[in-house]
Amino acid sequence: MSTIDSNSPAAPGSSIDGIAIGKITLVAAAAAMGGFLFGFDTAVINGAVDAIGIWSGAVSWLLGFSVAGALLGSAIGAWFAGPLADRYGRIVVMKIAAAIFFSSSIGTGLAWDIVALSLFRFFGGTAIGAASVIAPAYIAEVSPASYRGRLGSLQQLAIVTGIFVALLGDYALAAAAGGAEKPLWFGMQAWRWMFIAAAIPSAIYACLIGMIPESPRYLVLKKRFGEAADVLSRFVGNWPPVGEKIIEIEKSVGDEQTRSLRDLAGPTFGLLPVVWTGILLSVFQQFVGINVIFYYSATLWHAVGFTQDDALAITVITSVTNIIATLVAIALVDRLGRKPLLIIGSLGMALTLGAMTWVFGTAPTVMVAGSAQPQLGPAAGLVAVIAANLYVVFFGVSWGPVVWVLLGEMFNNRIRAYALAVAAAAQWIANYIVSQTFPTLAGINLGLAYGTYTLMAMLSFVFVLAKVRETRGLELEEME
Repeated sequence: MSTIDSNSPAAPGSSIDGIAIGKITLVAAAAAMGGFLFGFDTAVINGAVDAIGIWSGAVSWLLGFSVAGALLGSAIGAWFAGPLADRYGRIVVMKIAAAIFFSSSIGTGLAWDIVALSLFRFFGGTAIGAASVIAPAYIAEVSPASYRGRLGSLQQLAIVTGIFVALLGDYALAAAAGGAEKPLWFGMQAWRWMFIAAAIPSAIYACLIGMIPESPRYLVLKKRFGEAADVLSRFVGNWPPVGEKIIEIEKSVGDEQTRSLRDLAGPTFGLLPVVWTGILLSVFQQFVGINVIFYYSATLWHAVGFTQDDALAITVITSVTNIIATLVAIALVDRLGRKPLLIIGSLGMALTLGAMTWVFGTAPTVMVAGSAQPQLGPAAGLVAVIAANLYVVFFGVSWGPVVWVLLGEMFNNRIRAYALAVAAAAQWIANYIVSQTFPTLAGINLGLAYGTYTLMAMLSFVFVLAKVRETRGLELEEME
């Protein structure tokens, strides 16, 4: 047991006042920078993929792997990040992730053929997967319970900001060169600079991670009680007294020597019910089709009758809408709670996706490159654009940020890193499935694609009502 005196005073200024909240917000924002890399990597390929196809002459499946391979790498990175974080610490894993992403960004930009590019993308994906696990866990573990939802939502804000910056950067670089496939600086094509640009935020991430403290839950696990007391007193305050808090944490984290993935074993198809809840939260977050909007939106709007410039403008508007919606979620998550926001989001997504299903499913079609493409009239086009952006709003104020908040806080201290790793790996696999199946579904009928996502939104509503527990205001040591 800890030798810390439960009645010992907190460090000066340890109460949760404006200064303390300012400090913890900066710490959480630094950790959330991993989410920025996540979003940047997700979107940067959009501006480069056509140029890569011209440069490489690759067959479609290999070109597709250069896009989707990063998602598979992310699933592997997420799977191993939890055990590594419990063994070596949250900060060490984030530093490793920053180094890998930095090197993969340079490698992708300098790739000599499509195979090398795909391997560098896969390698970088492992870093993104690791960051996607560690950031929400770390933020939850350093945050006061009353602010944990807002601080945890910074992960999603960073993701959507990364998407926006990548899209903006792709556009600027392509415009400067006269096309993504055209040479820019030092005779290198613009698409190469799109990837190399990712080295900048990864270097910033590495610097920020070097300035923030280790998680107090990890420090207690390692019996580093003095360091844990210092972090708690500076960022969580002195209620309950720091010594008492450390004793609570020590009881909940268990024995380091016995921690493993076996701790997740339970009676429900081999896993604890709470682990299944985390997995299904992750899967539903992707199966409602959100990444179709960001991976394929410009192509989609162009295919259904909008000009290329209008399609790009709609995509940029959608990205900005997502950022604004996430800011709204940050304001609401600790006031309304996690479960109410998820319920509102599921209902809103079901309605807006249903509208898109109707518009695309009933539109007249023309044959384009051997497949039937719906052609939207002015009224139907307006309905589709409004529905798509309202869908992003409902996702942005609910399932986008709230899932990351819940994954960071819903598991107890003993299993958090491992359970989050499994749930995040499931999320990346679900992301891959949606990304790979959308072209096939859309090729049959866009109404079928969006009808599938509508069904998923409806099922997510039922799932939240039945299985998701409200965690607002609960300490991490109260999680069962």
